[in-house]
Amino acid sequence: MDEIDRAIINQLQGGFPLCEHPYREAAARFGISEDELIRRLEQMLEKKQLSRFGPLFNAERLGGGLSLCAMKIPQETFDQVTEQVNAFPEVAHNYARDHQFNMWFVLATETPQRITSVLAEIEAETGYRVYNMPKKEEFFVGLKFEV
Repeated sequence: MDEIDRAIINQLQGGFPLCEHPYREAAARFGISEDELIRRLEQMLEKKQLSRFGPLFNAERLGGGLSLCAMKIPQETFDQVTEQVNAFPEVAHNYARDHQFNMWFVLATETPQRITSVLAEIEAETGYRVYNMPKKEEFFVGLKFEV
């Protein structure tokens, strides 16, 4: 990862241009071509330097459901259960924590009613209970990870 890659990660966390040619406009910020920006993003995704690159939608404003979930997973099966949970397309931001509830993730579904069925599917797949903590209030913290 070079300085241009770092600049791409640091700057694009703050937003991506909404215009006819967004990659071209973003690439100009770094003094590279549109094709070069796309190539670099693809490389960083391939090397797992980025876990994803794409828009973040407000699921609730689009009619979807959103919830924070936690699980208690034995250490000896943690990696296997992580793979099972992450295989669900509705799962995002899955984190390990040093706590009795040691797996935390966000569930985003097309409808609020789908939350319950996806939780049941995850429980059936893993054999472990999922604790559902629906959002009551939203706080924006402006989290950004400098590279």
